[in-house]
Amino acid sequence: MAHAYTPGLRVTGHAVIRRERRLPLKGEVLARIGDAVDADTVVARTELPGNVQTINVASRLALDPARVPDSLVAPVGSAVAKGDAIAEGKSLFGLMKQRVEAPVAGTIESVSPVTGQVILREAPIPVEVHAYVRGTVAEVIEGEGVVVEAVGALIQGIFGVGGETFGPLRIAAAAPDEELAAARLSAEHRGAVVVGGSYVSYATLMRARELGVAAVVVGGFDDGGLKRLLGRDLGVAITGAEDLGLTLVLTEGFGRIRMADRTWRLLAAHEGRQASVSGATQIRAGVLRPEIVIPGVGERSGDATSVGRRETASDGGAGIEIGSLLRVIREPFFGRIGRVTALPAELQPLETEARVRVMEVEFADDGARAIVPRANVERIED
Repeated sequence: MAHAYTPGLRVTGHAVIRRERRLPLKGEVLARIGDAVDADTVVARTELPGNVQTINVASRLALDPARVPDSLVAPVGSAVAKGDAIAEGKSLFGLMKQRVEAPVAGTIESVSPVTGQVILREAPIPVEVHAYVRGTVAEVIEGEGVVVEAVGALIQGIFGVGGETFGPLRIAAAAPDEELAAARLSAEHRGAVVVGGSYVSYATLMRARELGVAAVVVGGFDDGGLKRLLGRDLGVAITGAEDLGLTLVLTEGFGRIRMADRTWRLLAAHEGRQASVSGATQIRAGVLRPEIVIPGVGERSGDATSVGRRETASDGGAGIEIGSLLRVIREPFFGRIGRVTALPAELQPLETEARVRVMEVEFADDGARAIVPRANVERIED
């Protein structure tokens, strides 16, 4: 039976975390099963084909395309530097020579006697894949990459932007409901994962980037600030590939929203430890959450759960029941956290006249109760 709610965020002090680290093209895997790796360990590498430059030699030398192969100074397969001659021709009854120079360094890949064009391919682009988290290589994907396994704490966020990074955790707010202020940031936070409270302003985020902060983790951020940060509207694409100079993870949502106490306590308890952070987010069929991974903590046998990077709509435990901790993800109670106090079996009418399944929720901050559609909440893993 399908669950009538959104799969919840995982906030746990103890999980077995497995992350697949795969090359975009087949290449060389450098790690073996059982190898201990750090976040910056290169586990696989390859080379992407270089960019292609098309040079119309026939037009440049006023030659018949069929004569272009004979005009080449260097044969196909030759390496040339920027400015080197690749073809020559004569003009004015053979009194003057014209030459075509390579616009970039590369290799002459082919020449066409039909179009008179020469294809010059630039140098291959090296690509390296890092382990991302400190752990152990649990699996090798031949020619493609590895699976890294770590035991530690895992905190998933609502939304994030920016790529993968890592650094020591630094708490820069006094409480989960306090805004991250620029005055609390200093040169000591360079390369760190900075944890704020309820909110970070665009100006403070820019200050963090100026100082070289690796990542900022807060409860909320303004939608307008996100547009300024990205330079565009977000749309529905997967985030995580942006080159922003730092990574931003929102644990609660947009606006000023107090960071959940459980999230705050877990992050604060591990201040100073290395954390790996990813801002990649996709809330579609395959749920991809931004995350903070703190490897090497809470290592004990027994009750650890294995957590992959992507989840499906069926993930999320045994379902919501009386007493379940959850977060409302739509207005008018967006971002509020509470526990289920009742689960009426009957469909209830909404203002839109739709009849849906609902639940009664008691909010943690003020004890108030409200009726909320089940599709408007996500479970928080206790």
